[in-house]
Amino acid sequence: MKVGVLALQGDVPEHLRALATAVPGVALVPVRRPADLAQVGALFLPGGESTTIARLLGESGLWTALAERIGSGMPVLATCAGLILLAQRLAPSTGGTDPPTFAVLDVTVRRNDYGSQRESFEAPVRFEGLRSPPFPGVFIRAPRILSVGRDAMPIAWQGDEVVGVRQGPVWGLAFHPELSGDPRVHRAFLRSVGPRR
Repeated sequence: MKVGVLALQGDVPEHLRALATAVPGVALVPVRRPADLAQVGALFLPGGESTTIARLLGESGLWTALAERIGSGMPVLATCAGLILLAQRLAPSTGGTDPPTFAVLDVTVRRNDYGSQRESFEAPVRFEGLRSPPFPGVFIRAPRILSVGRDAMPIAWQGDEVVGVRQGPVWGLAFHPELSGDPRVHRAFLRSVGPRR
């Protein structure tokens, strides 16, 4: 299976490195055009600036192609800005205009709700299916999951707060596993995907 990383903006090199560490030898495709997307069986949506990524998805022709692939069941792991782009509902945030979303995950999210860049932090995350120690969660201008609807399932918690959800083959995380130096989340996602085209 070929695995794609949306390569328009954001933590693209970090995801590629994390994937290469998690599953050595995995075939990786930086996705910049619909033709790239057509090659992959699973996709990572990186952290970055959600409004910029949304704009670039439209300009590249990837928005419609990606919506179709997600709708047909392609597995996706979305981190930070990626979570925002997949949320069904965005609560109004201060400063800036919220981007359009694919409305895939049954969650309500607010952008940058953990604070500014200077208020970024690391904290232990309890992640379903991962053994001890807790996962080192990296939160950078992170979105907050305000509510989880009945179609989505929480899979990660920082304290009592939900910071990750799953809905079918789509995972959305408020934190950055690609910046942690710990490959367990990337490995767990790829194992959940199984063999695909």
